[in-house]
Amino acid sequence: MGEPPRDNLIVQLTFDFALLIIQYAEQLELQRKFVVANQLLKSGTSIGANVREA
Repeated sequence: MGEPPRDNLIVQLTFDFALLIIQYAEQLELQRKFVVANQLLKSGTSIGANVREA
């Protein structure tokens, strides 16, 4: 997969957002909030996947 193209702002923003979501989900897992962390991870990272597919 790798880094997104730097010339596409939307792709870059959604990639950065996904990285932040992953970090936050890890923090939630440390607090044993597994269900919320899992759902947030799925929904937060799907934005970038949908943008890349479009």
